[in-house]
Amino acid sequence: MGYAQLVIGPAGSGKSTYCSSLYQHCETVGRTIHMVNLDPAAEHFSYPVSTDIRELISLDDVMEELGMGPNGGLIYCMEHLEDNLDDWLDEQLEGYLDDDYLVFDCPGQIELFTHVPVLRNFVEHLKRKNFNVCAVYLLDSQFVSDVTKYISGCMASLSAMIQLELPHINILSKMDLVSNKKDVEEYLNPEAQVLLSQLNRQMAPKFGKLNKSLAELVDDYSMVNFIPLDLRKESSIQYVLSHIDNCIQYGEDADVKVRDFDPED
Repeated sequence: MGYAQLVIGPAGSGKSTYCSSLYQHCETVGRTIHMVNLDPAAEHFSYPVSTDIRELISLDDVMEELGMGPNGGLIYCMEHLEDNLDDWLDEQLEGYLDDDYLVFDCPGQIELFTHVPVLRNFVEHLKRKNFNVCAVYLLDSQFVSDVTKYISGCMASLSAMIQLELPHINILSKMDLVSNKKDVEEYLNPEAQVLLSQLNRQMAPKFGKLNKSLAELVDDYSMVNFIPLDLRKESSIQYVLSHIDNCIQYGEDADVKVRDFDPED
């Protein structure tokens, strides 16, 4: 059985920086992970890439040869990947061992994980190859500065959660850049009445029923919770990684090491 993180989130949310810091952390603690680039528009990496979608197709080639723009070209590239799951992807996966840990760095185009079925079909293919997969959704903590932006982030996360149907971890990235952390911390475990009160203060009265429904949705189902990530702290990276490992049951099949001790005199 293999293990995988699918790192998703809006453009600029810090996905590649997260992948780089995660790789460095695992290297420090002596743990092996393999980084996979799924962004056909990527140019530079601060971590070693073991598998790269640009070996199959790149956005620059699509834009030059087909005359597409960046958004349409990216969708074309990902659909081309979907068409080659049984060929190119299977060939790449053959190079990994049964218990290897893969981290997929995905593009930031939000359509790919909200309503276009490409990543969902990609995930289903990984499952058929006996991979346990967890979606890691990154949201810029500076984006969550007031209640309306928080609700927007929650809805985008829920959309990805429903589309992918995976164990799901939400991360507030770039916490090291937040000047007043109290502005963010109040949204880590918010209460419905507090959210509703703040929404009603900022929005017109005609949105009252919508505000109530949104606040109750976030509170009643408790499906959207965010873990703050400060990349300056190794403990913060380890905390996030432990949550992800728990979701995909990483390490549960490891043999228990028994050490013999001489009885005390």
